[in-house]
Amino acid sequence: MYHTAILAMFAKTTNDMKSLVLYLFFSLVLTGAARSDTARDQDLAQQNLLRAMELLDGAVAHYFTGEDLAMARFYNPYTGVRSEEKGSVWMYTAAIEAVNAILHALQSHQAQGQPALHDAHFGRYRDLLARLYDNLEYYRGTFELTSHTQTREWSVYGVHRASSKGTAKVAGRENVYDDQQWLIRELLHSYKLTGNPRYLEEAEYLTEYVLDGWDCTLDASGKEHGGIPWGPGYATKHACSNGPFISSLVWLHEHYANSDEATTHRYIGPGNRRETTRMKKSDYYLRFAESVYAWQKEHLLRDDGVYDDFVGTDGRRAGPPYSYNSGSMLSGAVDLYRVTGKAAYLDELKKLSDDSFRYFAKPSEHLPGYHEYTVRGFNNWFNGVLMRGYVEAYPIYGQVRQYIHTFQQNLDYGYGNFLHGGILPHDLLRGWGGNRDVEGMFAFTFAAEYALLSDYALGKQ
Repeated sequence: MYHTAILAMFAKTTNDMKSLVLYLFFSLVLTGAARSDTARDQDLAQQNLLRAMELLDGAVAHYFTGEDLAMARFYNPYTGVRSEEKGSVWMYTAAIEAVNAILHALQSHQAQGQPALHDAHFGRYRDLLARLYDNLEYYRGTFELTSHTQTREWSVYGVHRASSKGTAKVAGRENVYDDQQWLIRELLHSYKLTGNPRYLEEAEYLTEYVLDGWDCTLDASGKEHGGIPWGPGYATKHACSNGPFISSLVWLHEHYANSDEATTHRYIGPGNRRETTRMKKSDYYLRFAESVYAWQKEHLLRDDGVYDDFVGTDGRRAGPPYSYNSGSMLSGAVDLYRVTGKAAYLDELKKLSDDSFRYFAKPSEHLPGYHEYTVRGFNNWFNGVLMRGYVEAYPIYGQVRQYIHTFQQNLDYGYGNFLHGGILPHDLLRGWGGNRDVEGMFAFTFAAEYALLSDYALGKQ
């Protein structure tokens, strides 16, 4: 836009030879600068994708063992020792997320007329994706649940891995709704990338299960209480069991937008009676996407613009805020704005982008010019969800460009200074501390982030 403005200024004065010469000179210089920017973005996109594949391949080699892809929770690249403890289903899903992100980036490069990496690698990652889903079955189990609206047997994914497929413990607190939601998101992404109907079918089944957990009981005024608890064995309602669901519901709405296919909506009617009605799937999914978004905004948005962790049974909020809870709501607002065009979602995604960066990104005293994000606990993965929200917001809110840049900086610094045996440390800016056991989900997170940044660099062109 800056280049265009300057050229327009000179174009108005081309009535004499001197002005014409100046106009042609600046046209060549600025056009060359624009081409140079494009070339740099293309180079960065390729570098990011190559690093994403390197990190993913290293993580698969170090954390997975056997044909059944049993995932160790920790690996130490200095000793070469894997932990006996296995990763939870949530951690395992981080590997699926990384493969999806790389497949998407490969498709983006192909669409930009750069098919070499796609042709060389898409097939093997598509096959790896299928193997990951095949062995996801070690986390599946079956139980009977009486919910607000029905009693039904469900086959879902438990927190812990079983020794054989389909035998995982899933009753009560052994499964949680947010684990299903992260899987739904990745299943739908996998369906978009491969066209395999198996992924769509499983995503819809799990969506039905999660929506069965929606609190459709009525308050004294006849309004739904709303919100999804952490799991069928919990009463608290968490940001992580609501916000991540919004984008998937929007994607399902889009999938059925031109279809009359219907589904059954179950709810509590007047007199606390269980009721059912038939709805078009496109309307059903969008209705719940907006309802989940509205519930979380009403109950968990703080005065400083970020989201708290959960609502207790007493109706009071509790923290602290985690970056992924704001990141998932940011992605949800982006998707809802795209399909509804409602100005409120645009205003809210802009404000949440700015407020979340202000809250979670702190100027580094250790490395001037860098920003630090908390990396204690599971925050590395949480921060990746926030970054994804920024990348998804970029096409409609350019301000996030500077926020995304901080993630590129940190990954590049960690890769350039601390990469060891194909693994990055928890702290990208400070490197390896005394404990060098790295969470497997973080290894996959860094690969996914590089793949997302590859897509982003291509999208800037």
